[in-house]
Amino acid sequence: MGEFTLELNDDQKQVRDWLHGFAADVMRPAAAEWDEREETPWPIIQEAAKIGIYSLDFYAQQFFDPTGLGIPVAMEELFWGDAGIALSIVGTGLAAVGVLANGTEEQIGTWVPQMYGDATDVKLAAFCSSEPDAGSDVASMRTRAVYDEAKDEWVLNGTKTWATNGGIANVHVVVAVVDAELGSKGHASFIVPPNTPGLSQGQKFQKHGIRASHTAEVVLEDVRIPGHCLLGGKEKLDERLARAREKAKEGGERVKNAAMATFEASRPAVGAMAVGTARAAYEVALDYAKTRVQFGRPIIENQGVAFQLADMATQIDAARLLVWRASWMATAGKPFTAAEGSMSKLYASEVAKQVTAQAIQILGGNGYTREYPVERMHRDAAIYTIFEGTSEIQRMVISRALAK
Repeated sequence: MGEFTLELNDDQKQVRDWLHGFAADVMRPAAAEWDEREETPWPIIQEAAKIGIYSLDFYAQQFFDPTGLGIPVAMEELFWGDAGIALSIVGTGLAAVGVLANGTEEQIGTWVPQMYGDATDVKLAAFCSSEPDAGSDVASMRTRAVYDEAKDEWVLNGTKTWATNGGIANVHVVVAVVDAELGSKGHASFIVPPNTPGLSQGQKFQKHGIRASHTAEVVLEDVRIPGHCLLGGKEKLDERLARAREKAKEGGERVKNAAMATFEASRPAVGAMAVGTARAAYEVALDYAKTRVQFGRPIIENQGVAFQLADMATQIDAARLLVWRASWMATAGKPFTAAEGSMSKLYASEVAKQVTAQAIQILGGNGYTREYPVERMHRDAAIYTIFEGTSEIQRMVISRALAK
C-alpha cells in the first residue's frame, strides 16, 4: 500500500486533465439548460459513455487506485463541471459500490457490467435505501424481504424514496429487512434485475438543486427475485444473522449493516463532490473580483472582498486534504478510529454551502441572477449537508468515535 502523498502521479494528472476538459467543454455549456429542464441529461451521459467516463472500466480503475486518490480526483473535476449532470453520470456508482461492498465475486461480475451497459446501449443503476419514514434512522426501515423456500425466491414489499435514478434504472439495489427483531443488523441488500414485475417508479421529486439528476420513489409490490439476487448469498446472511442474534443476547455489539457499509465507503467521495462545487464557485468569484471595477479599482483590492477570498481558498484546501486523507486511509485499510470518513464529508459539505453563498455575495446582484452560475452552485451545494448522512448525523458519528 502506497505511502500517503499529496503529489499526484502522471497517470492521475492525465485523468484529472482529461476529466477537466470534459467538464469544461461538455458539461458546463449544458449545465443551465438541464437545470431548467429537470431531466436526466441522456445526451451527456451518452457522450461520457462514448469516451469511456461512464463505464465500469473507468470507475473500477479509479476505485482500485492504490493511492486511494482516483475517486476523489475524478469526483472533484466532474462536480466542478456541474453537480446535477455529474450526479447523473456517477449515480450508478453508488449502486455499484453497494454490490462491491456486499456481493460475491460472481455477483459483482454478473451485475456491475449490467449497471453501465456500453457506449451504444447505456444503462443506469439505482441504490435504494432511504424510506419515507427511515432516512438517517435506518433501524426503522419497513421494506421487507421474505424468503420463499419452495421456489428459492425472495419477495420484496415496501417503498423507497430519494433514490437517484429510481424507477428509470435498469438494475436496482434494494436494502430490505430480513429480520425485524435485529433492527439495522437484520438488513440485507438485493439485486432487482431489469423488467422485474412489481417494481415501479413512484413520485419524481422536483428539487432545489442538482436538478439534472433524477430522484424518485421506488415502489415494490410483491417483487419476486431469484435466491441468487441476495447480495453475499444465503449462507453468509444466515451466519451474519445468527451472529447478530448471539450478540443481541449478550447485550449487543454493532454489526455492520448493508446500507452502512455502502455509505462508509462513499462518504469521502461525497466530500470530493462538495470540494468540486466549492472550487467552481470560488473560481467564478475570484475571476469576477479581479475584473469587476468599482470606485476606480478592481474589487479584489478591497480588503473586505480579498479576505473573503482568502478564507474561501483556505477552506477548500483544508476540505480537500481531509477528503484525500480519508480516501487514502480507506484504500490502505486503516480503520476510521476518529471517524475520518465522516469528518471529510462533514467539513467539505459545510464548506461548499459557505463558499457558494460567499460567491453570490462577492458577485452582488449579478450573483443572484441565473446569468451567472453561482446561484445554481449554491442551490446544488445545499444537498451535500443532507444526503448520505446529514451533517448532524456525521457529527453524531464523529462524537461517538471520540467518546470510545
